[in-house]
Amino acid sequence: MKILLFSLGFLAIISCKKENAENFQNNSGTDNITINKPSEKPNDSITSIEDIKKEYAAVNNLLSAKKLDSTKFKYNCNEKEGEVVLYYENKDLRMIKDSYAEHSHFSSSTKYYVKNNSVFFIFKEETVWNFDEGGTPEKPETKDDINEKRIYVLNDKAVQCIEKKYTIRSKGNNRNPDSIPNKETKCDIAELIKNYNLILKNKDRKGEINCL
Repeated sequence: MKILLFSLGFLAIISCKKENAENFQNNSGTDNITINKPSEKPNDSITSIEDIKKEYAAVNNLLSAKKLDSTKFKYNCNEKEGEVVLYYENKDLRMIKDSYAEHSHFSSSTKYYVKNNSVFFIFKEETVWNFDEGGTPEKPETKDDINEKRIYVLNDKAVQCIEKKYTIRSKGNNRNPDSIPNKETKCDIAELIKNYNLILKNKDRKGEINCL
């Protein structure tokens, strides 16, 4: 009888040890999977000029296809009359266009391209128009001197700025702007980012407001 009880106890101990060993192996395997799982990089992050170019093209494609919702408001600040249009993709801000004109023959248009609430590209166009040679008082000739700036932005800092200047005359015979090369230059975007933040503060305003 003693021998039988001893044998049963011995078998129970062996079975318990085997079960614990199997549990340890299973738990170790799970831990290894967790530890060795690679960290995933967000696929929508913008970390380079190449990323900026791709995202810029994506936003323009959405605009061309009219797949973005929009809201707008107007402002009148001293001699500056302007309009702001905000474009959204599924309620996410993707682009802002701020355009204004002054009585001194000057107009400006600035487009802020946005991803995850951060500006990644700015396209700014300034135009000064004057009377040109020729023409008559009834039908004067004019010319537009245009300055385009394309600014690549990371973390609210300009990482590359390129500029193009050209003139469009009303009498025609103008050079194609696309054939004019860009020139790399230096730029400070502190005021542009400040203006962008002011627009955000007023984005839900209706009708016309005073200065931003």
